[in-house]
Amino acid sequence: MTARLDNRTLHTLPGTVARPAYDRAAVTPGIVHLGVGAFHRAHQAAYVEAVLNGGDTGWGIVGVSLRSPDTRDALAPQDGLYALSVRDAGGETLQVVGAITRLLVAPEEPAAVQDALADPRTRIVSLTITEKGYCHRPASGELDEENADILHDLAHPDSPRSAIGYLVHAIRRRRQAGLAPFTVLSCDNLPNNGATLARVVRRFAELQDAELARYIDGAVAFPSTMVDRIVPATTDGDRAAVSERLGLQDAWPIATEPFTQWVVEDRFANGRPALETAGVTFVEDVEPFELMKLRLLNGSHSTLAYLGYLAGHQTVDAAMAAPGFEPLLKGLMEEEAAPTLPALPGFDLTAYAGELRQRFRNPALKHRTWQIAMDGTQKIPQRLLNTIRARIAAGAAYDRLALGVAAWMRYVMGRDEAGQPIDVRDPLAEEIARRLDGLASADEVAQVLLGLGIFGEDLPADPNFVQTVTAHLARLLDTGAGAVVARYA
Repeated sequence: MTARLDNRTLHTLPGTVARPAYDRAAVTPGIVHLGVGAFHRAHQAAYVEAVLNGGDTGWGIVGVSLRSPDTRDALAPQDGLYALSVRDAGGETLQVVGAITRLLVAPEEPAAVQDALADPRTRIVSLTITEKGYCHRPASGELDEENADILHDLAHPDSPRSAIGYLVHAIRRRRQAGLAPFTVLSCDNLPNNGATLARVVRRFAELQDAELARYIDGAVAFPSTMVDRIVPATTDGDRAAVSERLGLQDAWPIATEPFTQWVVEDRFANGRPALETAGVTFVEDVEPFELMKLRLLNGSHSTLAYLGYLAGHQTVDAAMAAPGFEPLLKGLMEEEAAPTLPALPGFDLTAYAGELRQRFRNPALKHRTWQIAMDGTQKIPQRLLNTIRARIAAGAAYDRLALGVAAWMRYVMGRDEAGQPIDVRDPLAEEIARRLDGLASADEVAQVLLGLGIFGEDLPADPNFVQTVTAHLARLLDTGAGAVVARYA
């Protein structure tokens, strides 16, 4: 049986595989990362790896899973090591990443997580917990004070479940111990993610201790960020292929694309690694970059995912090859989304949009449309609805954006075009299924879904928006997604 990838077997890797250039035993923790999933391991951990390789070994990552033990169970026997497979049509490069020095599972080891957050060496707490992990209302960006985890954490402040509860507990504990606060670094796709997280954390603290909330306002830094890298879910085929190239078993390698981007507001409370040496762009205001990514990449990605899935395409590259998808996304990006963006001097939006479509066509990633379609109620407000609001305010058309919304509505009806069940993964999946039970017409379905809080009060009251989305939904139900998209060819 092939040996497992770990510290003892690192020296046996083929010369074609990059590996840590530093002594892992000399690395000390400087970052606690909440939500240690595939994206973090392909993105932030890869940047930190470059810093460690440059000789600054004070920024090891303690990875925390807030729900599932799967990542810990796969990587702990490997001493936190894993292979990063970077793929495109030209081939693959492999790098073994050693930046994650410890892995914790919050429900199993809550005290260990609390101690890691309170460790004086911890200077940054970063997060990739997906939109739903912020326990906020997507339409308003405010704390959802009725969220079950928030209610639990308010009632049991010393045994939190949510990321928000853990952060506030740690800030309070560090303050009481006279320790400097850490910087809280959101890396999720939320508008003004740092400001949103600060608002949610402050409100949670205020509900417990007004003085602590004031301290957070003055002492804790919440820089906003923009992150970009396409990271499909790892398959068994990925595991087998990567392990064969390593000559060692890797239980959970990560596949990704060559492109990667990280833009960060340079506001840190207690020091930071020299990430600029690894390619990070530090700016005063990340919002223009963030909007660009949310509206051009994420909005088109979600539209592609829902329509592609409904049309029977399992992967993004397969959908991009089908009639109409490329021109549909080109029009969505360049004619509808791009005009809503603030100016970025020296930045070519048309070239950026073209690069995005090229990335979507990458045949080596096999990014599943179903994976992108998850958690739509948390995603479409910032990916599509806010862009539509900007178009409405400008008196401009939003036909393709509305089609993306209608495709989401058709998807969450829960049956595909062959009548087979769709595995809808969403925090509101049960509520949506209950509301739509027995409904089949576009008018009925649209009316019910527009009643969800994610649309706010303005869009359901806009007759043109309702009519446009409903008409698209009717066509999807009547002729199918493939035929609807082919109209844009």
